[in-house]
Amino acid sequence: MTNDKIKEIITVCMKDRALCRILLRFDVNDRYYLPLLIGDKLFLGAEDDDFILDGYTVRHFRDVTKAQTKNDMYNKILKKEGVIDDIAIPDITITNWETIFKSLQKTNKNIIVEKESLNNEECEFTIGRIEKIYKHFAYIRHFDADGIWQNEPRKITYAGITSVTFDSRYITIYSKYLSDLPEGFGR
Repeated sequence: MTNDKIKEIITVCMKDRALCRILLRFDVNDRYYLPLLIGDKLFLGAEDDDFILDGYTVRHFRDVTKAQTKNDMYNKILKKEGVIDDIAIPDITITNWETIFKSLQKTNKNIIVEKESLNNEECEFTIGRIEKIYKHFAYIRHFDADGIWQNEPRKITYAGITSVTFDSRYITIYSKYLSDLPEGFGR
């Protein structure tokens, strides 16, 4: 499937407020998104998880190998349940990763940044708060699986990012149980 066709399908889904079935080059499973914002190279969607739209994810069009409108009973149920009508479109500029990070930094919330791959050795997962933003990379103050903030922020180069997720249940619930950010955060 060509990038133009993929972008066309995702755009139609956004306009029709319909779920879009997406296959990514580094994932064997389909994902379902309600597309909300579309840029030249990136799109933002609310991810569906069993009739719940669970947070927002920004992805590259180039990582999508197939897109299809999910125009069936499932989509009708989402509309009848009010799930689609209740979703808010976040105030985020999706021109590039720098504008995305600047928009998200204003929220002062934790995010997930991933580098996904079919090879587990190449995958990277960072969860935490945006600390500093530059033209080609950003620093994220990461916390580990025990909810402990790391002493030094992680440098995230934009070229390696496959997705940025925010306002998901995972992030929101984990964030409730974290200690305060370390001294010197953001310097």
